[in-house]
Amino acid sequence: MSQTKHKILVVDDDQDLLRLLAIRLQAAGYEVSTAATGERALAQLAVSSPHLVITDMRMPGMDGMALFDAIRKRNPALPVIILTAHGTIPDAVEAVQRGVFGYLTKPFDGKLLLQKTEQALALNTSAQVEQAVPAQSDRAWREDIITRNQVMESILAKARLVAASDASVMIFGESGTGKELLARAIHKVSPRAAQPFVALNCGAIPEQLLESELFGHVKGSFTGAIAEHKGLFQSAGRGTVFLDEIGDMPLPLQVKLLRVLQEREVRPIGSTQSIKIDVRIISATHRNLEEAIRAGTFREDLYYRLHVVALSLPPLSERREDIPVLANHFLHTLADRYRKRVTGFSAEAMELLVKHAWPGNVRELFNAVEQAVALATSSIISTVAVENALRGKPAELTSFEAARFEFERDYLAKLLKLTNGNVTQAARLAKRNRTEFYKLLQRHHLTPAMFKPAVHP
Repeated sequence: MSQTKHKILVVDDDQDLLRLLAIRLQAAGYEVSTAATGERALAQLAVSSPHLVITDMRMPGMDGMALFDAIRKRNPALPVIILTAHGTIPDAVEAVQRGVFGYLTKPFDGKLLLQKTEQALALNTSAQVEQAVPAQSDRAWREDIITRNQVMESILAKARLVAASDASVMIFGESGTGKELLARAIHKVSPRAAQPFVALNCGAIPEQLLESELFGHVKGSFTGAIAEHKGLFQSAGRGTVFLDEIGDMPLPLQVKLLRVLQEREVRPIGSTQSIKIDVRIISATHRNLEEAIRAGTFREDLYYRLHVVALSLPPLSERREDIPVLANHFLHTLADRYRKRVTGFSAEAMELLVKHAWPGNVRELFNAVEQAVALATSSIISTVAVENALRGKPAELTSFEAARFEFERDYLAKLLKLTNGNVTQAARLAKRNRTEFYKLLQRHHLTPAMFKPAVHP
């Protein structure tokens, strides 16, 4: 029996086979959801995050391979098993060559089904994380990262897994997306958690001082060095060093940093003695370092030293379902700080926040909420207060008319998730009447029930 409630999505247009698969997998302890078409499967993927997809090869409309291709674009790490008749085995073999985890021929053997399922789940990063970590107490490590976005949850699952090792991590993302928060979370759940976390913004310190901040100096090593100074690598002890905006580090210091990483020792400025170090390196940048390498402004050998595991944070505009929860969290935090009796946003004010482009990402959202709270004169943040906080900043919401069909489903899913399945409110946000909105949902096999909050007894 499986010891965890791993989630499996089964897709087949044969209702009898679908029922049989669900029964066998549920009997083995798995949480199973089903879909009769590839289109409905994609709709469910927009709502939930299964650890494995098992799909028939031949189905009307979107077939198994088309579904696999769509899944790979959304979540390359999600394993897919194909069910195939004997006549389509060559197609299944080709599918495996393209990245499908494996295939089962019909009629399938129950033991083989469970064996294949266990093998696939063993390779799924997020499934491994949930299996290794209790539900939680253990979420304390990521308590500062507030999200209900599937991409963010996938990133956090990978971060939780890599934290157990000493592998160097490079975090990519626009300014304000929370790169340092993620770095701190990785440190907090790592074996080095009891040791210091030391952060340095490589672009905020003049070049002549950056070497001293990193590696330290001895007394008298240069003008103004009136005392010995420990650099960050020494100060971190056996902890974590976070190098933010690593792409801004000058080339001469890149050479010295590479030597530190290779030799695992630092030599303070003016010293003849090297000091052994044992730290974990996490770096971050908003720059495209591969372009910087081609331009000769970033060393390729250093890039590969730092880029053992890469995590890419999405901009806030791609995780709009997080805006209400983030905005309300900031509001309550700031209301306490400023001793304001502010309890929430008006519906129209929240709609403005959701529509905004947020080029400054989460940091910009925090600043906007802070201004609105600081100047609040009532318990509810009004539309005018939000407009004033966003004055001169463009709003952005993809319209249905301009959206490509392949993105339309995700747009609808985000609206329903945002409104907890309230079709009236979702239709108003989309500027569509209820009848038309229901037709759009039907086209994408979405139902309001998928987005209703779970009711626990």
